[in-house]
Amino acid sequence: MNGDDQPRDPRAMQLVLELLQNGITDEKVVKVMESLPRDLFVPQTFQKSAYENLALPIGYHQTISQPHVVALMTQSLELTDRSKVLEIGTGSGYQAAVLSPLCRRLYTIERHKGLLVEAEKRFASLRLHNITTKFGDGSKGWVEQAPFDRIIVTAAAIDIPPVLVDQLSIGGIMVVPVGDDQHDQRLVKVVRTENGSEISDLGWVRFVPFVQGEVSDH
Repeated sequence: MNGDDQPRDPRAMQLVLELLQNGITDEKVVKVMESLPRDLFVPQTFQKSAYENLALPIGYHQTISQPHVVALMTQSLELTDRSKVLEIGTGSGYQAAVLSPLCRRLYTIERHKGLLVEAEKRFASLRLHNITTKFGDGSKGWVEQAPFDRIIVTAAAIDIPPVLVDQLSIGGIMVVPVGDDQHDQRLVKVVRTENGSEISDLGWVRFVPFVQGEVSDH
């Protein structure tokens, strides 16, 4: 995907303006989100809202996160072009498509087979070749590929998952929503250190729950 070769969608430009006004300062993140066609990741029923700063249903009781949250989580990962990233919860593939141009390698796990198949088609159509997908239980992480420089979790865990912290490299960053009540979730940033981890609060969010196991639904 080369955003510079594509005409600017005025809706995308308006969305980017909103992101800038709401504290998104990473120019690389902003550029990717301006050029990425979010309507490609949104069901036909919700096409009119594709570029609004809203979370939208994508089926299987899952959602595509609101763009501001996607931008905030991406910015908080402090990615470099050398970063090896693990994403828990592929969903529509939108968050992965934002991450892909900003990192070296992205590994993403989805527990709903139907969602993963559709996301893989989108990655192929956008020529995002540095993404490796897996159908499985994201709560276990991806042991065979660990350690990761960055981990992003797109569902709310009751607490910071120790299994995932263990798969972070020293100095690595994880961004994860935490809280067992949809109305009381906080986005936290975890930096793994030699002696444990440093945790900072990034604000209030609302995500679907982090569930164990996989579902072979189509």
